[in-house]
Amino acid sequence: MSKLFNLKIMTPEREFFNGDVEAVTANAPDGSVMILADHAPFIMPVDIGNIKIKKDGDWDTSVNSEGFLEVRHDGVIIFVQACEHPDEIDARRAEEARLRAQEHLRQKQSMTEYKQSKIALARAMARLQAGGSSSLNH
Repeated sequence: MSKLFNLKIMTPEREFFNGDVEAVTANAPDGSVMILADHAPFIMPVDIGNIKIKKDGDWDTSVNSEGFLEVRHDGVIIFVQACEHPDEIDARRAEEARLRAQEHLRQKQSMTEYKQSKIALARAMARLQAGGSSSLNH
């Protein structure tokens, strides 16, 4: 049996997850990182994408926005602006957000507006990839 560790995923609105897990993966600026029990402590930024949680031998995927991850001796805490299960995603809204962000990127903008549009586009794409796109057929 795999060793377990405590994982908490927090957003400003809610505690998204709190429980013992076998592994967790998250997107860092330079690639995906997997954390297992007894990992050395560290802190890293988390990019928009997916957080995958392995519990009872099965993987569960959620969509997250930017934040950071802290590995501690007593577990792992992930702080992100937003985190959603695929079944919580409104595919039509995600597609509209993707189109809006792409249009904003085509327009002349300040550097701040450009970065915000890129973040919005990345989040919409992650939401669609996580299963929201299958809801477009309904």
